[in-house]
This record gives sequence, structure tokens and C-alpha cells, in this order.
Amino acid sequence: MTDLLAKDNVLRSLPYLRRYARALAGTRAAGDGLVAAALAQVDMAQAVEDSEQHTIELFRRVTDAAASSVAGKTSPEGSLSLQERQILLLTSLENFPVDSAGAIMGVSGTEAVQLLTSAKERLRTNAQTDVLIIEDEPVIALDIAGLVASCGHRVVGVAAGEAEAVAMAREKRPGLILADINLRHGGDGQRAVAEIHKDSTVPVIFITAYPERLLTGAINEPAFLITKPFDPTRLAITTYQAVSGGLPFK
Repeated sequence: MTDLLAKDNVLRSLPYLRRYARALAGTRAAGDGLVAAALAQVDMAQAVEDSEQHTIELFRRVTDAAASSVAGKTSPEGSLSLQERQILLLTSLENFPVDSAGAIMGVSGTEAVQLLTSAKERLRTNAQTDVLIIEDEPVIALDIAGLVASCGHRVVGVAAGEAEAVAMAREKRPGLILADINLRHGGDGQRAVAEIHKDSTVPVIFITAYPERLLTGAINEPAFLITKPFDPTRLAITTYQAVSGGLPFK
């Protein structure tokens, strides 16, 4: 029974472990590699009476795997540190309370609060870029544009369909694309991005109400994914990770 409980909790947590790891690492492949390394260390026979605590343990293992992957390396001057990236993603993208994020990272609640405060301050001054929005609902597009501007970015275009998105991307050459998955008249944000990527490597953040559908481990899934509705901090840290390349340690 313990094995079954543990496996059930892993399966429930897996999509969100992938989302966190991909956003932290900067690519789908690297993020999924962190998850695989973390799960290889999980003992399915361990007691899981507290499923919330078990989830925290799973995220802790992914966080530790990320730290191990950059051991001995340094981040570029002026960029966010690994811990700053982690606590922003854990609290804003994965909605952990700050004390739970601290437990995942192995720091005290007081240290976690201080780290989160300083990380948010530093985030406001980093990684500004030109953004193309692909969204077919005018009101939602306007809301996203406002959030993008509040993060210090410049909106260079809003496209409502696939063909328009491709044309705008080729004309404007944005530094980042925010793309809805489902567009009107059967349109598809992923198809638009695939066409754009034929002659561009611009990073993309996909926006969806159903993130678990795009976090199964398939090879064509996105690295960066946020769920509607979202707030400025969630957009800001995901944007920062996308523009900076995740973990650019050397």
C-alpha cells in the first residue's frame, strides 16, 4: 500500500515537477533530466502519510539536482543567483507558501522571506526585452500587454492568428514571444511558434488554462509554461528565465 501511495503522489506531482524544472533549467530536455535524476533517488517504500510533505520532498530533490548540475560554476555578473531563481519559481510559478519554499531549498523561514524580498527587487531590474503576444481574445491580450509593460518590457505586436503571428515575428524580431495555445477558428499557437522557429530561436512562453496537458514528457513540449490567470511576478520570473536561458552558469 505504501508503494501505491508513493507512486500516486509522484504521478500527481510529476507535471508540476516538470514545469518547475524546465523553467529553472531553461530547456525541456535539461529540466526533464533534472526530474529524472531526482526521481531516481526516490524510495517508493518510504512512508507517505503526509502527501504534502512528500510533495515538498520531491521538489527538494529536483532543487538539489539543479544545484548539483551547476556545482563549481558561477552565474554571469548582475544576474539572479540560483537560490533567487528557485524561490521565485517555487512561490510564483508553483504557488508554494514562502515557508514551504524555504523547506524545499533547505533554508529557514526567515531566510526564505529575506531571499524572496531581495529576489523580487533584483528581478525588476533584469532582462527587459521586446515581446510579441499571440492571443486571440482582445481583452485578455490587453491584460497581458499591461502585465508585460509592468515588468519593464516593450510590446512590439499583438497577433490573433497563426499567419499574423508568423508575419509579425519576422517583421518585428522580438526577444520573447508569449503565446496562447488555442486560437480562434481552429488556430494553434504551437503551430505558429513552430513556423516562427524555422528561422528564429526566439524563446517562447506558452499560456494555457490546462498546463498538465503539456507536461507529459513528450519531446515537442514547451520549456516555459504559465497558467491563466497569472500575476506580474509569475510572468516576470518566467520571462527572466526564458530570456536569460534558464541557468546560464559557466
